[in-house]
Amino acid sequence: MYLKKGCSLILKTQKPSIPFVLNTNPIPNSTNDENKYTHVDEFRVSKRLRQEANIASALNYFKSIANSNTFKHTALTYQVMIEKLGEKCEIDGVQYLLQQMKVEGVSCSEGVFISVINSYQRVGLAEQALKMFYRIREFGLKPTVKIYNHILDALLAENRFSMINPIYSNMKRDGMEPNVFTYNILLKALCKNNRVDGAYKLLVEMGNKGCAPDAVSYTTIVSSMCKLGQVEEARELAMRFGSGVSVYNALINGLCKEHRIEEAFWLLCEMVDRGIDPNVITYSTIISSLCDVGNVETSLGILGQMFVRGCNPNIHSFTSLLKGYLLGGRTHEASDLWNRMIREGFLPNVVAYSTLIHGLCSNGSMDEAVSVSYQMEENSCPPNVTTYSALIDGFAKAGNLLGASQTWNRMISNGCSPNVVAYTCMVKVLCQNNMFHQAHSLIEKMAFENCPPNTVTFNTFIKGLCGCGRVDWAMKLLDQMKQYECLPNITTYNELLDGLLRVNRVKEAFELVTEIEKCGIQLNIVTYNTILHGVCRAGMVVEAFQLLGKMLIEGTKLDAITFNIIIYAYCKQGKVNNAIQLLDRIRGGGDWNPDIISYTSLLWGICNSGGMQEAFIYLQKMLNEGICPNFATWNVLVRSLFSNLGHLGPVYILDDIMANK
Repeated sequence: MYLKKGCSLILKTQKPSIPFVLNTNPIPNSTNDENKYTHVDEFRVSKRLRQEANIASALNYFKSIANSNTFKHTALTYQVMIEKLGEKCEIDGVQYLLQQMKVEGVSCSEGVFISVINSYQRVGLAEQALKMFYRIREFGLKPTVKIYNHILDALLAENRFSMINPIYSNMKRDGMEPNVFTYNILLKALCKNNRVDGAYKLLVEMGNKGCAPDAVSYTTIVSSMCKLGQVEEARELAMRFGSGVSVYNALINGLCKEHRIEEAFWLLCEMVDRGIDPNVITYSTIISSLCDVGNVETSLGILGQMFVRGCNPNIHSFTSLLKGYLLGGRTHEASDLWNRMIREGFLPNVVAYSTLIHGLCSNGSMDEAVSVSYQMEENSCPPNVTTYSALIDGFAKAGNLLGASQTWNRMISNGCSPNVVAYTCMVKVLCQNNMFHQAHSLIEKMAFENCPPNTVTFNTFIKGLCGCGRVDWAMKLLDQMKQYECLPNITTYNELLDGLLRVNRVKEAFELVTEIEKCGIQLNIVTYNTILHGVCRAGMVVEAFQLLGKMLIEGTKLDAITFNIIIYAYCKQGKVNNAIQLLDRIRGGGDWNPDIISYTSLLWGICNSGGMQEAFIYLQKMLNEGICPNFATWNVLVRSLFSNLGHLGPVYILDDIMANK
């Protein structure tokens, strides 16, 4: 594996906290300091602290003026310094300053305490914020509605739902009336928990208590209902209570996620008819949805409509169009759009760059993708883990282990910690190069680096093992998945079934199917097709048709792969007429059109039964339908032709030449 010597898979950099000590009493005889800070007041000090971009310099100024005898820090200057430390996640400094205020007898204001809570929230320490909240009276301060709102929001940010209700009860017990911000936090908490019914009841309670819900209230519930697939109910709610642009945006987003683009267009028209101007989010949502299905032309029409209505696109609008072009393999047009975007003053962000890089990788333009990633760094927009994952995955698809490893090392060297996606991409490329022990070591390292593997990671590893016949190792991974509290899904079992059937371990494959059903996991069409293909390959055609009967009884919808397997099974049994009848009947029903695989299997069956004349008839049918023969098709026909002529010698000679090539 091409990993740098001594380079950890994740760089662990411990950021040193900024040490400082404040004297609680002014230093006498400091003439220089007196001259330096002759005319200072609260406004000047707070202004300078805010303007100082460097945290160390701000802290030095804060210390030096505290240690002079010309100025005594106030609640405002403490608040500004606490906010600056909080922004840099220097939580020790925040706690020190709060304690210093208490020692010096400086009254703690509402603003200071909120800054402290926000500092804890920023570093994911909501529980510590709650403990500080319970000590609020130590600092000469009583809880206010605003402080309660901030502590509730901090708990919500970490999904501490069990703590939210007791705090809300305390708030009411303290005789405080919740305001619209309080209710909106509670609504978000309920919706995050998928308790939309409870959120709706709270919305009614707001109205009953004289607190009118605002756009955020309605948007929160409507968005949540749309995420749960309750788009119609969400629309009904919006129409009943009245809706603004943000609520319409939530509805349009919900419809677009369900690929109901036409209905999203109707809502767009409805907005305009009601005098509500769609904003850039409205248009960008529809553009993104259209581009997801490759409909770039209509997206361009929406972009034109934006300009007509005086709504300027943003970087997200252009990124969606870029994605649409790249999904369709239209890299030149994507490049033109990118250049136009930059000419018009739109600075690409990390999402735009990552979209371009992902698209280039998907289209095999790896050199160009790597070049763009270096441009990001030059333009002060460092690649993130999504960018690096796209590059590693692109190299994996190209089978380029060296490129993937170099990208991995670059990511680590730049201090970017891999996530589960990056690890999984690296596991994939290692498996493609039969480096299974290195892949396994990487999976084990994930847990130590606080990034445990998920089901997709294991599925990737299992697929690699099964593809190389290492089925026993793949089967053992089922137990290892449980150790990581990682549940196998139907994809896991499909890969294992394919591995077992590839090496003709049919009995074990059927035992595994029984285990899948005992686990309550529903077999899907991929499972059935995998088994059908495996048993046909093992010559168990009767069992294949028995399984097909089971599929039909259970109402499983057959796909093109299923039909191709059945045609092959009929031909293998010598029942070519049955295969022809199936092909003609299904094609006549319009559910499925034969493809190159269908015709090649059928031609193989016809040729084996000695019907060269009929084979050429179906070859002509195939050509008439616009299906071009491939190598396998010509191989079937040429072999059959030589066989009928009694001259298979040239075919064997050609086979030997190709085998030794």
